[in-house]
Amino acid sequence: MANSTTARVANYTPEMTALVVSEYEAGVSVEDIAAKVVKSVRSVRSKLVREGVYVAKPKVVSRKVEGPTKKELLVELSTTGYDVSGLEGATKDAIARLMVALAS
Repeated sequence: MANSTTARVANYTPEMTALVVSEYEAGVSVEDIAAKVVKSVRSVRSKLVREGVYVAKPKVVSRKVEGPTKKELLVELSTTGYDVSGLEGATKDAIARLMVALAS
């Protein structure tokens, strides 16, 4: 069993830490820094977080908004006198096709 008085070996030397921080602040990607210091991307990112310099990239949220919503289509369809009960689980495209077929 390991002796509790044994000193722990640092994962990053002060020089490596300074290099990682300066490279990141210069705009070098975390992936490139990781390859340069032979560490995993996750390790470098964690080190940057601990040093207080890492800024997470905003998550890209893509939401397609094409025409009226499914709820709006059902309301429009119900105003024509068509019973829309049971169509709540239908897809937006299926409801739009039904409306086109009823309009013909």
